[in-house]
Amino acid sequence: MRRSEFWRRVRQNPLTLFGGAVVISLFAVAIAAPYLPLHDPYSIHADAVLEDPSIKFPFGTDELGRDVLSRVIYGARVSLWVGFVSVGIAIVIGTVLGSMSGFYGGWVDGLIMRFVDVMLCFPTFFLILAVIAFLEPNIGTIMAVIGLTGWMGVCRLVRAEFLSLKERDFVQSARALGVGNLRIISRHILPNSLTPVMIAAILGIAGAILTESALSFLGIGVQPPTPSWGNILTSGKDNIQIAWWLSLFPGLAILLTVMAYNLLGEGLRDALDPRLRGL
Repeated sequence: MRRSEFWRRVRQNPLTLFGGAVVISLFAVAIAAPYLPLHDPYSIHADAVLEDPSIKFPFGTDELGRDVLSRVIYGARVSLWVGFVSVGIAIVIGTVLGSMSGFYGGWVDGLIMRFVDVMLCFPTFFLILAVIAFLEPNIGTIMAVIGLTGWMGVCRLVRAEFLSLKERDFVQSARALGVGNLRIISRHILPNSLTPVMIAAILGIAGAILTESALSFLGIGVQPPTPSWGNILTSGKDNIQIAWWLSLFPGLAILLTVMAYNLLGEGLRDALDPRLRGL
């Protein structure tokens, strides 16, 4: 597909543009957070405990008098970091195993696919809970566990692409010229199978952010005082009767971010492969 045709299709979808604008804005705010005129997200204001939203504290304060706006913005940095690193781990594992499975077939394909089936038998979130129960809950553990339990879908996507592409004429021509398997995989097949992987990565970031927020809400994710949307929601749960803002603003941040990534991923999928539109 020509680049101009791709961008024309993207511009015709307002939901994709909205999702992209939200994602870019989130990135910009998260990166610029240290340079914005914000209160220190760790600073305690003893005279402003559970203060309503005001000009000084636009999102109010929590039970320790910390600025919720600052903590939500710095929590975005944590969520994006967890999302990208964990999805990166999943993409690498899924791409390697999917490539081997689809290219070599036979017992290699059977062994990898049976392992994928076993992994898919376990509910992902409960599998993550079980693993974290034996490990120290911190941001590194969260990223690793989410990545190591989220590669199965990518593996299946890459395998399906390889099964289709390895029978194409350009691959057969490369084999006839004596090109090695590793070069055929890395230079000829893999670059042509990255579109569904890219879409899966975008959608996977939304899922990873949601998972991290849920784990932090349960107290086994990112640990205080490090700000995370999930642990801010925990404070909101504990003070729901008197501090509605502690639940509203981080909840809206999670909702808007996950929705934006899903809209962007679906829109790019439709633009790259119009045959999938409406499915």
